[in-house]
Amino acid sequence: MPDPAVPPTPPVALSALLAREDLGLRQIAGPKDTNTVIHWAHTSEMADPYPYLLGGELLLSAGVHIPEAAGSGTYFDDYVSRIVAAGGAALGFGLAPVHDTVPRALVEACDTYELPLLEVPPQTTFSGVARAVWQLMAQARHAELRRVTEAQQSLAAAASRPDPVRAVLRQLAQRTGGWAVLYGPEGAETASAGRAPDGQGPQAAAAGRAAEAMAAGRPAEIAAAGRAAEATTARQAPETTTARQAAETTTARQAAETTAARQAPETTAAGRAAETTTAGQAPETTAARQAAEIAAAGRGPGDVVRGALAGLAAVVRPSGPGTPTSATDTAAGTHLAAYALGAGQGFVLGVAAPHRDTGDHTIASVAAVLLSLLTGEHQSGSGAARSSALVRLLLGAEPEAVAPLLGSGDWLVVHGSPDAQPCDPVAAAALGAALGSPLVDLARDVVRVLVPADREPAPQPGWTLGVSAPATARDWPAADTQAARALSRARATRAPLHRHGTHRAALTDLLSPGDAEAHARALLAPLTPPLAETLRTWLSLHGSWDRTAVALAVHRNTVRQRIARCAALLGTDLDDPDVRMELWFALRHGER
Repeated sequence: MPDPAVPPTPPVALSALLAREDLGLRQIAGPKDTNTVIHWAHTSEMADPYPYLLGGELLLSAGVHIPEAAGSGTYFDDYVSRIVAAGGAALGFGLAPVHDTVPRALVEACDTYELPLLEVPPQTTFSGVARAVWQLMAQARHAELRRVTEAQQSLAAAASRPDPVRAVLRQLAQRTGGWAVLYGPEGAETASAGRAPDGQGPQAAAAGRAAEAMAAGRPAEIAAAGRAAEATTARQAPETTTARQAAETTTARQAAETTAARQAPETTAAGRAAETTTAGQAPETTAARQAAEIAAAGRGPGDVVRGALAGLAAVVRPSGPGTPTSATDTAAGTHLAAYALGAGQGFVLGVAAPHRDTGDHTIASVAAVLLSLLTGEHQSGSGAARSSALVRLLLGAEPEAVAPLLGSGDWLVVHGSPDAQPCDPVAAAALGAALGSPLVDLARDVVRVLVPADREPAPQPGWTLGVSAPATARDWPAADTQAARALSRARATRAPLHRHGTHRAALTDLLSPGDAEAHARALLAPLTPPLAETLRTWLSLHGSWDRTAVALAVHRNTVRQRIARCAALLGTDLDDPDVRMELWFALRHGER
């Protein structure tokens, strides 16, 4: 059966549609499974609807396509089998104006192929059924959005608590009704929360009955339990698994552990169980034998779930280009999901839940983002080194003395201003992670990040950045000033990133630094710091009033007043290019 192209809307339970009294629908054939869901309603009078179905539909028909002699042949068997092959979820047959009753042969065919058959009364139109489906979808979507929003708020609140990693895991486990675990870079469980997997799903129960029958040597019960396990697997919603998994699970999926192409097959229960299967074994006997082997090895369904989840975590753990960031699977009737954390250090979030509701993937993804930020503090002792550096600074140490604790070499100071979103701690941490540094300071409207000079900052979506020249710890204050000015120029020129100019050979190199600084101090002595900064920005922007106002976040008339004041205090004509060149020379040397 082809995989249904599931739309971005939650499915509707068939039982919810049947409960609508205004429709008067009645199920007259097929399994009455409360887990049956439909993704949309589609009307067709084609004798072969297969080419027009995507999967998951409630197909509505008034029987216009049924020939008069259909009851005596295989017409209905062929018709229903094609719907099932296309992935149709249910068939709705409308009474009147063509047929007064549902053909008996159609009822029998739906029972044979286990396709739910609904009787649509004459007063209910197909458009009314379709409208009811979309109404139920809208209600489910609203409930899903509300659930996801509440979960996001609770996860964000958990991330601010004293033990944020475990708090986030506890909140995730509570929201998904399962078990959440954080795997370290080596694959060990570093923290977990929620109910540990116990394999209490229907597949696990069937596997347990099969194991008991195998131990007692009752072949009939072995086969029955194996078929029950298979039927449970067939009724489950299709799960998307990564292409890097080495093999599909066998018919006894409750015994199989997830494996990856790079994973040794002997480490999985599925690989060991498959070795014992022969071509002459019936599927249900194989399923029962696998369950019995697990029981004989002293491993319960909970152990299988843990092993499968650990294997799934290995699939998404970064190992090179093409590694997936998330993957899902099922084991022992438990839904599994694994998410690689964005820090790139090998941490993986795993979730095991007895059921998977709409919105669970979004909720788990939010938790993965928060844990990515939180686990960045535990890499290679860097958090302890930063803490030590902070303590030494507070106790009076000089910056150059504590800089080796943060890393060797020169550093860059980056100033970032968000284009739209508020400048909050989450946004600041996200910018630091994007620039590859946890050394982040959140000021009133600017984020400052200290970045090793060997990590060249790149423009970041949604941010305007100013980058200093490389500097040692002794020159960090000057680099901070450079980054602030670079940010102002980036804002004025509407550029996503501006770097402080690198030094190149110039005429100013002919003067000694001492003489140049003395001349600059003498020339600029009449100016106050705000006036000097306004003059420097105005000259750097070629005398543009508007761009200078944007860079300084003041009104253009304020810029005009300040420049006029500078001209008066300096007693010079600022329209003279020679004067501008001399003042620019002084301003450049005065900032060193």
